[in-house]
Amino acid sequence: MVIPELLSAGVILLLLFITGFIGMKIKIPDVVIFILLGIVVGGMLTGSHLLHFSGEVGIVLLFFMLGMEFPIKQLLSIAKRVLRAGILDVVLSFGVTTAICLVMGLDLLASLIIGGVAYATSSSITAKMLESSKRMANPESEFMLGLLIFEDLVAPILVAVLVGLTAGMALTAGSMSVLVIKVVALVAGAIILGTFLFKKLGPFFDRHMKNDLFILFVIGLALTYGGLALYLDLSEVLGAFLAGIMLAEVKRTHELELMVVRFRDLLMPLFFLYFGTTISFSEGVPMVTLLILVLLWSIVAKIIVGFFGGKWYGLSKKMSLRAGLSLTQRGEFSIIIASLAVGSIKAFSSVFILTSAMMGILLFQKAPAIVNKVYGKKAKTAVKQMGSL
Repeated sequence: MVIPELLSAGVILLLLFITGFIGMKIKIPDVVIFILLGIVVGGMLTGSHLLHFSGEVGIVLLFFMLGMEFPIKQLLSIAKRVLRAGILDVVLSFGVTTAICLVMGLDLLASLIIGGVAYATSSSITAKMLESSKRMANPESEFMLGLLIFEDLVAPILVAVLVGLTAGMALTAGSMSVLVIKVVALVAGAIILGTFLFKKLGPFFDRHMKNDLFILFVIGLALTYGGLALYLDLSEVLGAFLAGIMLAEVKRTHELELMVVRFRDLLMPLFFLYFGTTISFSEGVPMVTLLILVLLWSIVAKIIVGFFGGKWYGLSKKMSLRAGLSLTQRGEFSIIIASLAVGSIKAFSSVFILTSAMMGILLFQKAPAIVNKVYGKKAKTAVKQMGSL
């Protein structure tokens, strides 16, 4: 007897709730819990188009809402303040990791994917940890959030490039030029529409936002621009993020987020669940030596970025080290990039993400104690004058 899809959907949502609730009680991020659930039930759900599409919509809404947080001027301001730290982050977390993989014998595409997986700190895990540990008011939190925003700007572009490469595009000067033109056109379109159209639509939004039909426009915009990115062989994540930036120009972010957040919270767990169903460990954990090497380097790289980037930002050594120790967990962007891989590279990336998330949470929790041991409890913690930058 064929199980109705409605029954399957209900059971999946209940399983997500139960495992997410357990994860909340034992303080394990829901991202990790949902991936593990996907691995466990993978044999029953592998190849589900409905699950894949629902999860894809969820991740589109996640980055659509992220884009809504940042009007264009604010984005430029934040990027400028953390620019040096952000560049160091790209070089160490992405560039050096890619180089390590190449030296260990992987091909260029596999190395770029693993470099991308190791690049971005998990925004969701970090933000939740800052809030739950009551460290959001600490001086280093502003720097950490600024660096996360910088990564959120770079990562969608990185995903777009990797999507083009995994789609079979040869890595030549001509193909890269075409890819860059597509990205620039998509970004330019968002900036033009945001500046010259949506910036003037405030009164229209005020009149119609409370209409039940308006949610169709908002989510339709996110899916359309995300879908346009896919049509251009780029990433839907980049398109959704840019759609959010467009709507940010309306200056009605809070009201719009309230409309979208419930749909995001319903669908986003399905993305992590689906990702888990695609992971296979039938041949065991691949490339263990490289895995350990990349994992250790990924932690060291973030500590270096946090320490020197924090000092450039104007923090004391103690605060900078605490920031670095709190940035090592990977999450949602790493999963998006890992989903582009196949076979052993996907399994490798999955183990890296899960291990990194767990180790990152531990380091985050222990960061204050570690810093106190290194510098002492009475170490100077005042922020330097920003004018000295």
